[in-house]
Amino acid sequence: MRYHFALIGAAVLILAALAGCTGTPGESHEAGPSAAAAAYSRGLAEYEAEDYRTAGASFQEAYTLAAGAGDTATARAARNAMFLANRTIMEFPYNRSDAEAAMREAAPGITDDQVRDWLDTRAQTIVSDDEVLYFCDVGADYLYAYPEELQKQGAGSLDFDFVARYALAGDQPAGAGPYQNPVRYAGVETLAIPHEILPATGTLRIWYPLPVGTDSQRDITVGNLSHPEYIAAGPFTTGPIGYVYYEIPVEEIAGDLTISADIAFTSYEQRFKIDPASVGEYDTGDPEYILYTASERNIEITDAVRKKAGEIVGDETNPHLRAQMIYHHIIETYPYSHVPHGSLDARVPKVAESTYMFETGHGDCGTQSMLFSAFCRSLGIPARAIGGYQMLLAEDPGTHFWAEYFLPGYGWVPCDPTVADVADWLPVPDEEREAFKEYYAMNLDPARLVIQKNVDTPMDPPIPDDAVVFRVVRQQPAIVSDTADYDIDLACMGCFNISLSADGT
Repeated sequence: MRYHFALIGAAVLILAALAGCTGTPGESHEAGPSAAAAAYSRGLAEYEAEDYRTAGASFQEAYTLAAGAGDTATARAARNAMFLANRTIMEFPYNRSDAEAAMREAAPGITDDQVRDWLDTRAQTIVSDDEVLYFCDVGADYLYAYPEELQKQGAGSLDFDFVARYALAGDQPAGAGPYQNPVRYAGVETLAIPHEILPATGTLRIWYPLPVGTDSQRDITVGNLSHPEYIAAGPFTTGPIGYVYYEIPVEEIAGDLTISADIAFTSYEQRFKIDPASVGEYDTGDPEYILYTASERNIEITDAVRKKAGEIVGDETNPHLRAQMIYHHIIETYPYSHVPHGSLDARVPKVAESTYMFETGHGDCGTQSMLFSAFCRSLGIPARAIGGYQMLLAEDPGTHFWAEYFLPGYGWVPCDPTVADVADWLPVPDEEREAFKEYYAMNLDPARLVIQKNVDTPMDPPIPDDAVVFRVVRQQPAIVSDTADYDIDLACMGCFNISLSADGT
């Protein structure tokens, strides 16, 4: 249920391929700026033709030639293009036979017809160099689409009584407000980059995530930030996103680079009792209303989305009831699945995550929340995909996203389509399953760490437009280097960790 993208495992393979990126390409070409420019142009044409593997090799060649000739501008452009080409296909490692084997391993007893039908009609694929490639989690996606198969395997180690400890706790005392049952969390965030991953020279620019204040997340403290001498902005724990920004001269770092922060915050359970007749009128001129009803990079309002949203709500005009209808449509029509976020983030032309799910039916917590938000926004209901981490399924924090919609007179109302899906993965009584799903329609447990109030949230200073980082969410640090000849942001995906402990307050 984590906001899953299969970068960390794939990163090992990609970095191995990139280890020789400064070596001599297999094909010999005349060295010099003109040759580098020609290889770069060839790579652009190959990428546009969806020959991503070939394009990656051409960009690598252009980088090597340009760097050798001292053409830093072309070298940087070619390096970044090489990273993007690799990210575009790195989550699609399987040919047809590999994908079939992965499905049989994930679902023992699956029939040939079931394998064939899934791979022919529903599997996530990409075409590169005239070959159909299959998503690395093709087997898991099949199980999520058929929860009865997932139930046979017990959905891993999930304990529904533990997961439902808030949702099935019963009604709260009369008169209690929406923010209840506070839990105080304290812990440490740590980014530990091994010395061998650090470039030899230059400056590392790091946007490091921190908790952010919301109506349900309060009393935030951040202390003992490492390397305060290199903090260039922040720490910020108010506004749309929590972070601190570092500029670190790598020549001054002896050994591994470790950045840590002590964090603490109080998280409140949210329990809303909404009378649809009491919902006020929107101020359509308010900047926040305009922001959260507009198209964004990954929450996209298209004519098709607007039309479908209208079909979902029919003649209903109340914004709360409309949002509830959209929530139920999401959990009934778009079951959870893993998604190639790295590829979606890198691919040109860009496909918004909400549009990807709308068109393919595939999406995880982030994608489900973004499509929910797109449907709501298309109807003039402010909505956003909010996230960071959850401590609901296990005590250890796991990356997660959920959604919120705004109602005048009530504020931001949460819903979590993905957690609602959990009830379908386990053999639980129908009445408990329905109560669990209804809870997450407009309530939220306090087992959360919020880092950003919406996807694609900008920071100041902004991440450079040409930098190759995972942009949609900031659950991990964004790391930019002008001197590294490998994808350092990807290489450090497994270097960040958050440990938290909780006690009731």
